[in-house]
Amino acid sequence: MAQNYDVVILGGGTGGYVAAIRSAQLGLKTAIVEKNELGGTCLHRGCIPSKALLRSAEVYSTTKNHAADFGVQTGEVTLDFSRVQQRKQGIVDQLHAGVQGLMKKGKIDIYEGIGRILGPSIFSPNAGTISVEMKNGEENEMLIPNNVIIATGSRPRTLPGLTIDGEFVMTSDEALKMETLPQSILIVGGGVIGIEWASMLNDFGVDVTVIEYADRIIPTEDKDISKEMLKLLKKKGITFATSAKVMADTLETGENGVTIQAEINGKNESFSAEKMLVSVGRQANVENIGIENTDIIVEKGFIQVKKSFQTKESHIYAIGDVIGGLQLAHVASHEGITAIEHIKGNNPHAMNYDLVSRCIYSSPEAASVGITEDQAKEKGHDVKVGKFSFKAIGKALVYGESDGFVKIIADKETNDILGVHMIGPHVTDMISEAGLAMVLDATPWEIAETIHPHPTLSEVMGEAALAVDGKAIHS
Repeated sequence: MAQNYDVVILGGGTGGYVAAIRSAQLGLKTAIVEKNELGGTCLHRGCIPSKALLRSAEVYSTTKNHAADFGVQTGEVTLDFSRVQQRKQGIVDQLHAGVQGLMKKGKIDIYEGIGRILGPSIFSPNAGTISVEMKNGEENEMLIPNNVIIATGSRPRTLPGLTIDGEFVMTSDEALKMETLPQSILIVGGGVIGIEWASMLNDFGVDVTVIEYADRIIPTEDKDISKEMLKLLKKKGITFATSAKVMADTLETGENGVTIQAEINGKNESFSAEKMLVSVGRQANVENIGIENTDIIVEKGFIQVKKSFQTKESHIYAIGDVIGGLQLAHVASHEGITAIEHIKGNNPHAMNYDLVSRCIYSSPEAASVGITEDQAKEKGHDVKVGKFSFKAIGKALVYGESDGFVKIIADKETNDILGVHMIGPHVTDMISEAGLAMVLDATPWEIAETIHPHPTLSEVMGEAALAVDGKAIHS
């Protein structure tokens, strides 16, 4: 028997389940169709498990290499990687149970299977129907929604010719399941995910080489952040090759591991390691969900949407990685809330992606909000820049982590903050102050007037704000 819903959401990842919660809060009868586990990529194959591993790597590296700096004598430090993986899975399981509890609390129906959009029917002549192929072998379900939200997420991309075998050549999905650490690894891609894995594996004691096609690592970030990250990761022993075009047809795998060539400045160079991690972005999951039965437009692999997140079919919305843009969990969540508010008729504000904070959880961490200095100049701004080092911040010295800085970019004429870029200790926890400042249209002076407690890492924000007008106290 067909079930009627106000909203059916295809995908129970961070965007999908958050949208479902807001939908239920607004009194809409809601269902989620999820083919794997609630929580999606972020919870099971991305944000949470990778950060759990990064934390273990940080503790291991700090204890092994820096405990004596704090006067702590540890003796021999060893790594139990199986215990690392158990801890990671325990965190994932706990959060998964929490999401399941939220679904029960909101009386949100969950269908475990593959959902496909069908054309209009006698049951639903305008909105169409959703067929659910149940993964437990039960008879298929038919759902009749007034509105649909596509939140099917994304999966790791690879390069043509680089076959992912899960043993020698992996994406982050397979790497998260490693039972033992390799002695060495090649990471193809020096973007956010590649840099996080490079940092993590290096801290675990793996010999890491990063091969990046662009002329710098994390090329979407401010150049000063890229330069500092490169310097600090090289200092830790990571090898980098930039402006390197990987030649997929030269890939060889076998008992000795992986060998591949890359073209650098017109010359071919060979790279070898025990394993390879391919980290070259993510592609949207738009296949096998019935898009061909709709008028939805897909361009360059992503679903096209309006500011309301409506597709060309006004009753079908799409959010998260499947629409491209900033493929971040917190972005998907806010897109989902906005879509539900629009369905309810609440006229939500359009999202301003320049106000989204972006984080890199490597060691050192990096975080940013707004535009880079180069982007500001390209947009015609006459900029002024304030930059302040963690080396002058007492709490950073106490932590033993004084590398890095905060950089604030502002418009000379209006004094508006255009972007804030950070690299150093715990900056992923500090970036929200900058994000709030930009939402409230604050000026550097207003940040500087905010009294930052001493001693804290946050003092660097106040000093960087003062530095925009050449008034930093401790420089």
